[in-house]
Amino acid sequence: MIELLGPRQMAEAARTGALVADILQAMERRSRAGTNLLDIDRWVRELIDQAGARSCYVDYEPHGFGRGPFGHYICTGVNDAVLHGRPHDYHLVAGDLLTLDLAVVRNGVAADAAISFVIGGQADPESAALIDATEHALAAGIAAARPGARIGDLSHAIGSALRDAGFLVNTEFGGHGIGSTMHQDPHVSNTGRPGRGYKLRPGLLLALEPWVMTDTDELVTDADGWTLRSATGCRTAHTEHTIAITETGARILTTPTQPAAPQV
Repeated sequence: MIELLGPRQMAEAARTGALVADILQAMERRSRAGTNLLDIDRWVRELIDQAGARSCYVDYEPHGFGRGPFGHYICTGVNDAVLHGRPHDYHLVAGDLLTLDLAVVRNGVAADAAISFVIGGQADPESAALIDATEHALAAGIAAARPGARIGDLSHAIGSALRDAGFLVNTEFGGHGIGSTMHQDPHVSNTGRPGRGYKLRPGLLLALEPWVMTDTDELVTDADGWTLRSATGCRTAHTEHTIAITETGARILTTPTQPAAPQV
């Protein structure tokens, strides 16, 4: 299903997107050496409840993936865990590369975003390169998103940026349409051929999410059935925004309402 949102839904999408971004920003500020991933999950639940929203993850149980519902409010990936990281009893240490991925729905419209950062604030060169690559690829994908463009144009822009940075590109998981539900068509691969695929129209929401691993494009799945890790144990990073296609281009919806504060 592909949804095109009207003006009222777009306004609600912007509010939901800001909520997602603000929660992620708050979690980045609060995450430090000694923080438990289960505490992050609890803090996110509290903020979602206070906002009158609902996590898209708690009851999420897609056919053929996972082992029962996800059961948590946010995805937490540490170091080699890049996607669907299930919060567990782990205390962060300085230097950990943490990825937080959050999707919520409020008043019938969902938004989805992810950030990656290093605990303690000082990123090593490998982690910095991973994070920079995903951020630059995301910016390239957003720049290509405009009415009349094709999904393949976005995928090509993302993939080119990742490869130019020296990384392999996995095509198993990528971006997606979003609206009244978290995952919708069209699928947005992180690499592709320009001029192919669905033509973008005003009212379309897309979640674009480049992710990379240092030295592989292969994933392995944890025993929890959810957490996806690099096959070689190398570090990973993942960055995501929800964008709206407007008459003039793409609008980023998952932008925090307040300037980012330094991590402590």
